[in-house]
Amino acid sequence: MASSRRPTYRPSGRSGSTATGAGSGSRPASRRPDTDAGAVISASRSIPEPVKEKPATSTKRGSPKTFRLRGPGREKDKPALPSADAVNVLAFPEPRGKRRRRKLLMVVSTVAALVAALLAGAVYSPLLALQTVSVSGTRLLTPAQVQEALEPLRGTPLPQISDGDVARLLEPLVQVKSVSVEARPPSGLAVAVRERVPVALVKQGEQYQLVDVEGVQLATTDDPASVSLPVIDGGAGTIGQDLFRATAAVLGALPADVLARLSNASAQSVDAVELKLVDGQTIIWGNASERELKAKVLEALLKVPADPKNPVKVYDVSVPRHPVTR
Repeated sequence: MASSRRPTYRPSGRSGSTATGAGSGSRPASRRPDTDAGAVISASRSIPEPVKEKPATSTKRGSPKTFRLRGPGREKDKPALPSADAVNVLAFPEPRGKRRRRKLLMVVSTVAALVAALLAGAVYSPLLALQTVSVSGTRLLTPAQVQEALEPLRGTPLPQISDGDVARLLEPLVQVKSVSVEARPPSGLAVAVRERVPVALVKQGEQYQLVDVEGVQLATTDDPASVSLPVIDGGAGTIGQDLFRATAAVLGALPADVLARLSNASAQSVDAVELKLVDGQTIIWGNASERELKAKVLEALLKVPADPKNPVKVYDVSVPRHPVTR
């Protein structure tokens, strides 16, 4: 801090010199500084000494440090910026709901990955390769025929085999109407076959063909008596497709026990289908409408005990709600 002391001027004379007073009547002699010993002009001014900064000390970890600025005439204390390692960061906890969602997502992802790995292993695993095929539901076919048709599937993992694959391989076997498949791990396959139902025999040359309601030829036989099915007079080629389909539709509606009692079937037109029983009785069926009702009525009439004195020769069910016997 600057001193308020003013500079002083002290004239200095030679040793022993004195000033004369005014009363001496003489004029005071003028003096000028002696260049040899001359008057010494001294000026003093206090100059501030530099202040050495003391290192700031901290009694507590993390407290801010201070440094001093010395300017002309005053000192200032300012807080120093804290260092990075002295800053305490306040961490807020993560919301519980968000933490749960993250954990749930991780669990779901892990389970999905495991399931995908297991499925991939099962689909392509050689441990599940097809080795044996069991067949059920065959009457016209033999199990060996079905197994031979499915031979291309051998060695294929069971998860890769579908009902459609089996059905495509069995298409050449016309006796098969539908099929269902069941895998039996580790290497088995169960095939349930639903065959077409033969409803009549059609004579073709010296042989008789078994046909279903759609006219599909299912098998052949040389002895019609060995098969409990009626013979369609003339065959499909002679009576025409329309008459054949009408007759076959009627036969397909009959119960198995009634069908076994038939001898033959014929049709003069699509509205005049007639059936013959092995006992010689005639069944007038009419057209192919209301087949289910007519079949039930005919079955009931055939169960009525026969009267030896008045045997029934004709069963007319062309009008099923008003059947006639004579």
